[in-house]
Amino acid sequence: MKKATQIIHSIPVDELTGAISVPIYQTSTFVQDAPGVNKGFDYSRSNNPTRLALENLAAKLENGHSGYAFSSGLAAVDCVLKLLKPGDEILAVDDLYGGAYRLFEQVYRGFGIRIKYIDTSEIKNVIDHINYQTKLVWLESPTNPTLKISDIKSISKIAHRYGALVVVDNTFASPAIQKPLDFGADIIVHSATKYLAGHSDVIAGLVIAKDGAIGAKIKFFQNACGAVLGPFDSWLTIRGIETLLLRIEKQSENAFKIAQFLATREEVDKVFYPGLKSHPNHEIATKQQTFFGGVVSFSLVDDDAYAAIKYCQSTQLFKLAESLGGVKSLICHPASMTHKTIPTEVRKANGIQNSLIRLSVGIEDGDDLIDDIRQALLLIKQKKYAINFGE
Repeated sequence: MKKATQIIHSIPVDELTGAISVPIYQTSTFVQDAPGVNKGFDYSRSNNPTRLALENLAAKLENGHSGYAFSSGLAAVDCVLKLLKPGDEILAVDDLYGGAYRLFEQVYRGFGIRIKYIDTSEIKNVIDHINYQTKLVWLESPTNPTLKISDIKSISKIAHRYGALVVVDNTFASPAIQKPLDFGADIIVHSATKYLAGHSDVIAGLVIAKDGAIGAKIKFFQNACGAVLGPFDSWLTIRGIETLLLRIEKQSENAFKIAQFLATREEVDKVFYPGLKSHPNHEIATKQQTFFGGVVSFSLVDDDAYAAIKYCQSTQLFKLAESLGGVKSLICHPASMTHKTIPTEVRKANGIQNSLIRLSVGIEDGDDLIDDIRQALLLIKQKKYAINFGE
């Protein structure tokens, strides 16, 4: 079955009524036939039919055993971290989402969890730093915002030799682009807010477990801690998934054109996009991914935060906002927005320059988006903002 057909027909028809759209079970509790005797549902924190439809859908699309839906992407990350105990170690990708970095450093490090950050796009770094205290190898592929690609298959083989689980944040790719469990990963997390829901109208997170033993632990923590996704937000996410492949195809097409355009501009220092042959991880991206995604990052010729911020305020179609993955194009300045909680020296060491700009490319006409990028570059160039373009 082709991917588009699989996605559409993985969403079930309601068995009770035949409704083509998954019903929204907006209820907190369920009437029981006798104490403990019910139709599979007793209280919506523990289980809800609409949320269950989303969880089963996510598991099916990622080729996993089971899925679990949470009130945000960070709630999903938090649930996975509850698998650890004091003294355990996380080996994490260095170019990590700022919210995950904050959770690692300001919450879980205080509970006795050790974290090492390495460039996981280089296999040797994993070999050199993993040990028997490492319980989770935490990957983003592509990373946020410099779009590094890690070899999930090779890293999984290494991690499993040490008894560690491999967690892949698949937010930037989605199952329309890659399926990390097929490459040996054990757990997938998503900020479903982004590409899965796809319309900038819901906050949601997902965890997908490869096997039942891991799934049972995630389910326990989901119910015990209670950061579950509500039925209406579950329905919105399901509705978004219906058009996932169509959106990803168009966003990837637009992003590739934009990356190629930016690579020709004298105002631009570096372009980060795995679809470009100049990207250091292009080869592994072509093996793992069916598309190269809808996010493009680039830096200006001088590492000038002021110029980058002014650029972000000068676009017309790209709206200045956090988040990504929606149908409308967005622009942000990671150093002062999504990654501001990461210390400056750490950000810079990970390639997040002061002038780095991240584009979340939408489904608008690609030429219109390029025109918008061009006019903003010209405005910055004319005003200079302490940037010398050799004139």
